[in-house]
Amino acid sequence: MTAVGIIGLGNMGRGMALTLKGAGFAVTGYDASEATRAALAAGGLAVAESIGAVVAAADTIILSLPTAEIVARVVEGADGILAHARAGVVIVDTSTSHPETSRRLAALLEARGMGFVDAPVSGGPKGAATGTMTMVIGAEDDDLARVLPVLEKMSAKRVHVGGVGAGNVAKIVNNLLCAAHLLTAAEALRIADAAGVDAVRLLDGLNAGSGRSGVTQVNVPNWILNGAFDSGFTMQLMRKDVRLAAQFIGELGLALPMAADTARIWAESAGSIADPEDFNRIVELQLGPISKT
Repeated sequence: MTAVGIIGLGNMGRGMALTLKGAGFAVTGYDASEATRAALAAGGLAVAESIGAVVAAADTIILSLPTAEIVARVVEGADGILAHARAGVVIVDTSTSHPETSRRLAALLEARGMGFVDAPVSGGPKGAATGTMTMVIGAEDDDLARVLPVLEKMSAKRVHVGGVGAGNVAKIVNNLLCAAHLLTAAEALRIADAAGVDAVRLLDGLNAGSGRSGVTQVNVPNWILNGAFDSGFTMQLMRKDVRLAAQFIGELGLALPMAADTARIWAESAGSIADPEDFNRIVELQLGPISKT
């Protein structure tokens, strides 16, 4: 039985842990929050009190963490992966992280006989809980082959984009596009409203044509028009991802006006939409408040 350690038991990590446990893996988790650890332990998940205790016996280690900086601390810290994990383990980072952070950590781990895979995920808490996430993966072929049986139980679709860091690049671009598509979809709905066209029927037309996107096909009907705003992904997290995209674009020396406008609008939205709100609330900059129906 493959022993899997999961570090970070928030909305995504919790779902991954329970999915893998249900698939028959020996799963042990850790989270920095004592309350989170206690709640999951009470629900039957094996929970350790330190990172070291999780990774010491693991064959595969999965990270589900908020930022690249935290990923680096978990790997390099005094009680971290480098200090406690055994040679031969593979670390799978599902976080939205920075490509250069992943490449640097992969080199450190390789020197200790460990592998590293960046496999950021889409699909939200529901996808994590049902094993239906999508992964964009950066990895060496051998490392990916070793963890593939675990990844197959966590996700419905996996795209191997390239070497270490390539998954991060794909995820950064994906989330930037999602952030931009939410803004353009909101403007489209605003046009429909001003022109007296029913929003649902407009959406049907858009989704039958070339203007469709994941936002018009999924976000707008499931979380926006019905006023639900309960995707499980917050304004704070999307703002962080958009900042990461802007940072990465700057590091590449690119001048991208649409990306710059997207980053500016998302940053300015902090003045009117609080961090804990669902990230789809960004449409209210154009549409105004939408009540639950």
